[in-house]
Amino acid sequence: MDLDAYVGAHHLTWRRLEDLSQRRPASGAEADELVDLYQEVATHLSVIRSSAPDAATVSYLSGLLARARIRSVGTRSTGWAEVADFFVRRFPAALYRTRRWWLGAMLVCYTIAAVMIWWLLAHPQAESALLDPKQVDELVKNDFADYYKQAAASHFAAKVWTNNAWVAAFCIALGVLGVPVVFVLWQNILNLAVVGSIMIRHDRGELFFGLILPHGLLELTAVFVAAGVGLRLFWAWVRPTEDTRARSLAAEGRSAAGVALGLVVVLLVSGLIEGFVTPSGLPTWARVGIGILAEVLFLAYVYVLGGRAVRAGWTGDLGESLLEDGVETVG
Repeated sequence: MDLDAYVGAHHLTWRRLEDLSQRRPASGAEADELVDLYQEVATHLSVIRSSAPDAATVSYLSGLLARARIRSVGTRSTGWAEVADFFVRRFPAALYRTRRWWLGAMLVCYTIAAVMIWWLLAHPQAESALLDPKQVDELVKNDFADYYKQAAASHFAAKVWTNNAWVAAFCIALGVLGVPVVFVLWQNILNLAVVGSIMIRHDRGELFFGLILPHGLLELTAVFVAAGVGLRLFWAWVRPTEDTRARSLAAEGRSAAGVALGLVVVLLVSGLIEGFVTPSGLPTWARVGIGILAEVLFLAYVYVLGGRAVRAGWTGDLGESLLEDGVETVG
């Protein structure tokens, strides 16, 4: 590509965007023009980066777009509309786009847990190597059920919410290293399999599943989402999807940050279920039914809203233009 000719063909557009980005748009028409020019110049920058990556031109356009973006964000309606935009389009789009990673992690982990429970049940001598008889007796008779009643429901919900949010954040933040994510998954599945096998062996399987399933389905799904997103972040620099590893990692990192924010709310819901539903006096079928309903609603959220958002061009990248058709601007 002839860079000089390309610059000559588009420099008036760049100057117009620079002019608009230096002042508040005087009308709704100017605000719309600012958005249109932002998208057009972003395309120009992409073309130059891929065809004739001149450092000075790339730096100029990057700075221009940054200033225009700050100005355009200032023309938007904010507040609850921004929150709604995140939860209706950005977060579900990121979940849908990464679904193969976290659904794959879920399938593998549940399969390993099932195999481990089967093996532990078939080899009762392994139980004594993990816990002494007194510990097993306490776990079966008191500790497992009492765990969910150790504090007031509101305090307990806050405690598990905070703990699970840290686990999810750990998976995403250290996902780029790969191994820490696998370690977290292993610890969760190992604990599930050991406790589950002990409870089932001592005829307390109904109690185990009756207390685990109400909150555990959504809670573990959130952990699997965080792990899947973390592993995708790891893969972004192993096998970059952009033209450089840095850009690939940056794009996935921005999307992962959005997922981390959204999972705070998902884990709040599971924490409330664990604090108020799991230890409640509701019959087992009702408590488990609430857990299944929460899981189904989450998956519907991913596939319905997420699928729709992805088809509309959203990826969950927090660096995407926040101004799309149909979003109000102020004159």
